[in-house]
Amino acid sequence: MAIESLARKDVQALTPYQSARRIGGTGEVWINANEAPDCSEYQLNCDRLNRYPEFQPPELIQAYAAYAQLDVNQVLSTRGADESIELLIRTFCEPGQDSILICPPTYGMYSVSAETCGVAIKQVPLLDNFDVDFEAVGNALEGVKVVFLCAPNNPTGNMLDREALLALLEKSANKAIIVVDEAYIEFCPELSQASLIAQYENLVVTRTLSKAFALAAIRCGFTLAQSSVIEMMKKVIPPYPVPEPVSQIATQALSEQGLAVMKERVSTLNATREQLLHALSQLSCVVEVFPATGNFVLARFKDSKQAFDAMAAAGIIARDFANKPRLENCVRLSVGSSAEMDATLTALQSLN
Repeated sequence: MAIESLARKDVQALTPYQSARRIGGTGEVWINANEAPDCSEYQLNCDRLNRYPEFQPPELIQAYAAYAQLDVNQVLSTRGADESIELLIRTFCEPGQDSILICPPTYGMYSVSAETCGVAIKQVPLLDNFDVDFEAVGNALEGVKVVFLCAPNNPTGNMLDREALLALLEKSANKAIIVVDEAYIEFCPELSQASLIAQYENLVVTRTLSKAFALAAIRCGFTLAQSSVIEMMKKVIPPYPVPEPVSQIATQALSEQGLAVMKERVSTLNATREQLLHALSQLSCVVEVFPATGNFVLARFKDSKQAFDAMAAAGIIARDFANKPRLENCVRLSVGSSAEMDATLTALQSLN
C-alpha cells in the first residue's frame, strides 16, 4: 500500500498553496511576496528560552490592543494571519456539513485551509470591477458559517463598501462569521473596519505584522473580535502559539518608536507605489493597471509571459497570476525600494 493512500482523500487531492518561497526563483530583486524592502533592528533577551512562552504574552496583547484601539480581551495573537484563517474554520465549521464563502479572485489560503479541514467552499465571484458582490453574498449564506472578505483584496487591491458590509453583518447575525482580512490595512488605515467590532459580534478582523511592519520572518498575526469569539478560538489554538523571541520583537515593533518607523515606511512605500502606478500606465506593454491600496500593484500586460521573462532575465522575481481565472496576462508587483522599482521599469521598458 502506498503511504499516500493512508492520507485523507481531501488531502490526497489537495493542491497546496504556492507561496512565493515555495515557487522559488533566481534573482536579486524579490517583488513576489509583498514583503517590505527594509529591516529594522531589535534586541533579544535570551534568558527565558528554556521556558515555554506565555499563551498570549500580556505585553504583546496590550501593545496591539492599544494600537488597534480595542480591549485586550478582543485580541488574539497567532502564527501570522494564516493561522487565524484556519482557526476560524476549525472553530466555527462542522467538517462535511458547513461551508465557507469566498469571493475570487482573492487570497488562496482561505480555500486551502477549508479543504484541509474537510469544509466545503462556496464561491461568489467578484463583480466586473472586482468589488464584492454583497447582494449575491447575502443571498448565498445558506449553510455558510464563515465568509472571507479581503480588503485590500489580494491581488486586485479593491476595498469594501462599508454600507454594504453593514447590511451583510445585519443579515448574517447569529448565522455566519464575517471575516475582513486586513493584512495590508496599514497602507490605507482610514478604511479599516475594526471600529465596527463593538457593534457586531459576528465581525472578525485579521491582521499581520508581515507587511507594513516588515516582520514577515517572525510569523506574527492577530485576530480582532468581540471577546466571545476570541474565547471560542482560544479553545482550538495550540497551547504555545507565540514563541518568546517573536513576542519580544513584535512588542518592540508596536512601541512608540516602532510605530513611528512603520508609519514612515508606509509613507515612503505609498509614494513609491503612486510613482510605479503612473510609470506602468505609460508603458505600451501594459494594458491595464488595477487600483492599488496595499504595497503591491496588479497589472495586465499584452503578453504577461514576455513581461515576466523580461523581469526574470534582469534578476527580478515577480508573481505571475496569468493562470488564475479572470486574471489572464496579469502580474503582481510588490512595491519595493525606489532602486528596485527603477530596475523593474527598466526591464519592462525594453518591451516597448
